[in-house]
Amino acid sequence: MLSTRQRRAFTCAMTLALLGAGLPSLAAAAADRPDLSRFHDQTIKWSACPGDGLPDGLQCGKVTVPVDYANPADGTLDLAMARFRATGKSRGSVLLNFGGPGGPGVGELADGGKDFMGLTNGYDVVTFDPRGVGRSSPVSCGEGMDDGTQAPDPDAETGAEPDESDDPRAALEVLRELAADCTEHSGPVLRHIGTVDAARDLDVMRAALGDKKLNYLGFSYGTRLGAVYAAQFPSRTGRMVLDGVDTLTEPLSEQGVTGAQGQQTALDDFLDWCTEDVNCAFGQDPRSAREEVLRLIGSLDADPVPSDFGIPFSGQDLVGAIGQALYSKELWPALSQALTSLVQDGDTRGIMGFYVGGSSRPHDRLPRQNSPREDGGLVDEGEIPLDNLPAALMAVNCADDPDRPTADQVVGNLGRLRAAYEQASPVFGRYRLAQALMCYGRPKGTSYIRDEVRDVDTPKMLLVGTRGDPATPYRWTTETADRLGPSAVVLDNKGEGHTGYSSSKCVHRKIDDFLLYGRLPADGSSCGPEE
Repeated sequence: MLSTRQRRAFTCAMTLALLGAGLPSLAAAAADRPDLSRFHDQTIKWSACPGDGLPDGLQCGKVTVPVDYANPADGTLDLAMARFRATGKSRGSVLLNFGGPGGPGVGELADGGKDFMGLTNGYDVVTFDPRGVGRSSPVSCGEGMDDGTQAPDPDAETGAEPDESDDPRAALEVLRELAADCTEHSGPVLRHIGTVDAARDLDVMRAALGDKKLNYLGFSYGTRLGAVYAAQFPSRTGRMVLDGVDTLTEPLSEQGVTGAQGQQTALDDFLDWCTEDVNCAFGQDPRSAREEVLRLIGSLDADPVPSDFGIPFSGQDLVGAIGQALYSKELWPALSQALTSLVQDGDTRGIMGFYVGGSSRPHDRLPRQNSPREDGGLVDEGEIPLDNLPAALMAVNCADDPDRPTADQVVGNLGRLRAAYEQASPVFGRYRLAQALMCYGRPKGTSYIRDEVRDVDTPKMLLVGTRGDPATPYRWTTETADRLGPSAVVLDNKGEGHTGYSSSKCVHRKIDDFLLYGRLPADGSSCGPEE
């Protein structure tokens, strides 16, 4: 859940969306890079992961990287890592990134490791919490989080609330204040959190694992990370798979429009499915069901309902929850049941299960109240702030995006932007526009990804695009393949949901065949929809 101040800032971004009726590149030239041999020469010490209920065989370790690659003497930080050992003859490691940005890899591998056991026939299957994420110097935007015992009081700290609803510039000032809060509570890693630095971390991990080349499987945002690595270290790129391919060129404002379109399509597909059941909360007519969803959102925005977390549940909270649930078709039955409970009984518990934190991590731990560790060491699981996922997502996306419109430009373009977003999706448009505005007040991000990640000189890599993907549309797969050049081979997954590896047996088999045996499908070949 977001803190009082963060909710206020996001509300201000929402207000701007309604009214509208990052960091400098650190990719220095190779000749200018300082000596990093002490980082590449380290050895990872593996041991059983601490904690209860973890799968057998999961081992944990850490690797140390410089906070600032341009000035490695200025400080270091540790990255949490986990692995399953190879069961057959090992050819090295395959590194996994599950996406986000802001998603911790260690917890994901612990929860969903069985999906990757086939890869242990030839590899140690390894993942990590990226810098600023999970146990690896987690970023945050507040002193602590609401503890769920009472509703937030926006007047408690700042006095009378400014009337941002009448003044978009006041709303922008709140976003600037949030950016300052994030800087204050995140430590030095926030200035070096973008994908350019994360890709340098990948190369340190590769070397520490003892691999001459990086074998890699990245999902969603992890495809951006893999593409940046391939551009930075083409001679060290091994077998690479990018599933649910991210864009490398569109600014956040355009990504938001595309994302809203994809989510609207997924919602329409869900409602077509839902209305075939007499228990659907919105009746049996798909067209009227779409209207009922809009009415429900509007009603909750006008009159939020209580939640178990002590924070009123609004229509935009519902939009965020539905967006999370649409990532996988397997979640449709649970989403339908949760919506029925909300509509019929006012019960928010089911739908909040999709919304809170957007993560599978436990939500009953205490928020972190202290400052980040000054030595850059791993934090304990219970010290990870509850807002780490949204804080890291904003930080990485802003660090990767060089566009920083002025207040005059934002205010002047609000009308055009709002029209574009609402046309893309009457449900998700306003929510996605608010997200696109959240970089205001942050330093300008790098232009490296947009300008330099192209025509990579690597071995063949596999790019998987899913036709019904609500988050990374299929056209991003083909556009990124064209940008990466002849090395990119596209697999067309004619299915639903975000990414294909876990939902399509065909995609799963082809990815494993490539990573394990080097058998690459023909460019443009496809996998049919799963029954």
